[in-house]
Amino acid sequence: MNEENRSLDFKMRPEQKAAVDKTIAYFKSFRKENLDKPPHFLWNAKMRFGKTFAAYQLAKKMGWRKVLVLTFKPAVQNAWEDDLKCHIDFKGWQFIFPGGLTYEDADKKRPFICFGSFQDYLGKNKSTGGIKTKNEWVHTANWDCVIFDEYHYGAWRENAKELFEAEDEKEIEFAEGQGIKDFDEEIMPITTDGYLYLSGTPFRAIASGEFIEEQIFNWTYSDEQRAKQEWKGEDNPYASLPRMILLTYQLPDSIREIAMQGEFSEFDLNIFFSASGFGDKAKFTYQDEVQKWLDLIRGAFLETTIDNLKLGAKKPPMPFSDVRF
Repeated sequence: MNEENRSLDFKMRPEQKAAVDKTIAYFKSFRKENLDKPPHFLWNAKMRFGKTFAAYQLAKKMGWRKVLVLTFKPAVQNAWEDDLKCHIDFKGWQFIFPGGLTYEDADKKRPFICFGSFQDYLGKNKSTGGIKTKNEWVHTANWDCVIFDEYHYGAWRENAKELFEAEDEKEIEFAEGQGIKDFDEEIMPITTDGYLYLSGTPFRAIASGEFIEEQIFNWTYSDEQRAKQEWKGEDNPYASLPRMILLTYQLPDSIREIAMQGEFSEFDLNIFFSASGFGDKAKFTYQDEVQKWLDLIRGAFLETTIDNLKLGAKKPPMPFSDVRF
C-alpha cells in the first residue's frame, strides 16, 4: 500500500488513552524493580473497544520498533493490517505476515509489526522436533513487546509441553476457533521486553490469578454506557451506541448447587456446562440441570412457577419467556 493512501485520522477515545497510560505507567514501574524479567499486562475490554488501534498507539508512545502479535484467532488479521496501513499515525510502519511482506524483505531501519498465529510461530516441526525453519528468525529476534490477541481462546497451564508440539491436528483445531490447549509465559521460546494480553472475555485468566489488579485495564459495557451518559459537550463519541439495559436473574438452588464445587464455593459456568464425548455421543455432564436452566429462562421451570403463585408476585418475565426480549 502506498503511504499517500492513508486516510484515517481519528484520535483515541478517553478509555483507550486511559488503557495506554495505565500500561505505560505499569511497565515503567515494573522495570525499575525487576531488571531480569518482562512485565505483562491485560486489557480486559469489550468488543469494539478498539484494542488493535490502542495497542499501536501504545507501541508509538513506548518507542517500540519490533512488535510481535500472536493471535489465537487468525481471522483478526485484517483488523490489525488495516489499522496499521490506513491510519496517518502509523506512517512508515510495516506489516509482516504469512503470505505477505516477509522479514527478509522488510526495511529493518523502519518499525514493523509481525503478525501470526500462535501455533504457527510457536509450534514445532513434528518430523524434526525443532522450530519450523521458516520461523527461526522469530525466535532469534528480541522483541520490544509480544501482544497476544483474543487471549481467551487459549487455555491455561494444564500441560504446557504440548505448546511446542502443536502442528498438524492442533492447527486444524486452531483454525476452527478451538485455540491451543496450553500456554505458559515462562517457557516461551521467544525473548521480549514485555507482554500485552488482549481479550474481551478473559474470565479464566482473571479467576486463576494470572493478573493482579494493577496489571489489568477493564472496560465493560456498563463503563461504556456510563461514559455515554456522562459526556459533557458536543461530539460525544458514544452517541451512536444503542441504549443497553443489563438484566440479571437468580438461579434457584436446585439448579446452581451442582456448579458450586469450585475453590471458593462460587457458581462455575465451566462446571455447569461441562460436557464429554464427541459428535453424536457428545452430552452435558449435568444435562438435567442444564435442562432446568433452559426451562427457567423460558419461564417454564416448575419450582419457580409454583413459588410465584404462592407469593402472588408479579415478577418480571424471564429472558426467553416474553416476546419483548
